[in-house]
Amino acid sequence: MTTVFVPMTFPRIGGRKRIVLPDGSLYNPETRVPVDSPIVRSLARAFRWRRMLESGQHASINELAGAERVDRAFASRVLRLTLLAPDIVEAILAGRQPEKLTVRALLGPFPVNWTEQRRELGDGG
Repeated sequence: MTTVFVPMTFPRIGGRKRIVLPDGSLYNPETRVPVDSPIVRSLARAFRWRRMLESGQHASINELAGAERVDRAFASRVLRLTLLAPDIVEAILAGRQPEKLTVRALLGPFPVNWTEQRRELGDGG
């Protein structure tokens, strides 16, 4: 009998058990590729911050940035991620985004129009 040891953990993330691979990336069984954790974390942060502003927990981006201990300009750039087309967000969460779509690229300027976003950020769709 042969025993194979694969170093991985099964932490609860978002209420579900997830597989964390040895390199720290999340295994996504739907796509069979690791999910880009920095992009997913940035999206989660953006939508959480938007919820905090909309609920009145923070009255302004300045107040939010102070509470989160980040620069106001950074908070503004992250909040812009909530303007991404839903299918682009879905692709990122499923780990199917194009390689050129990185956190750095998303924190830069991108079109607000979803069709233009798909052309510029996506696969041309």
